[in-house]
Amino acid sequence: MITRSERTLNYAVLVLFSVIALFPVLLILSTALSPDEIGAGGSALSLEFGNFAEAWEQGNFGSYMRTSVIVAVSVVTLATLFSVMAGYAFGTMQFRGSEVIFYLILLGIMVPAEALVVALYFDLRSVGLTNTLVAIVMPQVAQSVAFGTFWMRAYFRSSSREVVEAARLDGAGHWRTLWRVLVPMGRPAITTMIVLMFMWTWNEFLIPLVMATDESLRTAPLGLAFFQGQYTAGTSLLAAGAVLVALPVVVVYLFLQRHFIRGMVEGVAK
Repeated sequence: MITRSERTLNYAVLVLFSVIALFPVLLILSTALSPDEIGAGGSALSLEFGNFAEAWEQGNFGSYMRTSVIVAVSVVTLATLFSVMAGYAFGTMQFRGSEVIFYLILLGIMVPAEALVVALYFDLRSVGLTNTLVAIVMPQVAQSVAFGTFWMRAYFRSSSREVVEAARLDGAGHWRTLWRVLVPMGRPAITTMIVLMFMWTWNEFLIPLVMATDESLRTAPLGLAFFQGQYTAGTSLLAAGAVLVALPVVVVYLFLQRHFIRGMVEGVAK
């Protein structure tokens, strides 16, 4: 049984780490809401919400956000579809070479993008795909499928065999068993995977930087980097831009947090 002193110590540790985690966030928010001009007057309690509108307009974040949304939705949709099907195959089927193929796919997790991006750039340039959305989307789909296959394989291997056998006895084939039985049961695991893929795709910086030079193809993090170069003295506008870039990830997490936490807890339990 947990004593009162142990409970108090647990809460103290949680509060300490919460303060450490929240301090940078609060610092960025306070900077984004402060006057942008050096030596500007005003009350210490005044909040400059206009910094967000000014950063949005001057930094051209509308175009960058639109590109990031297109890239993130494309990557997450394709990677989720491929990961579910690949995870089902590796998790429930036995076929020749399955282990070898699975570990080859896992190279996408173990090998960093920095080690492949130069060779990938020349390969895509040779077929005329650089400076296109395809060059930004497809490498990230490959990276996400490597993780998603590993994640979904673990889920399908731990899924109830009785349910699968019951579906087979009712005449359901692999396709129907997957989409009608296992996918609805695995909604928390799939949601967790989607949130992680969206977060990684939205924050990706290197691939859009290398693969696309056209300003219209810049993603939000890449646009923020160029905005930083233009406004090195305007810390408030830079902080406001950082908040705008980070906001979609926060919104997606808050909207799906219940399924995300459930999926993480079930994964740890299994």
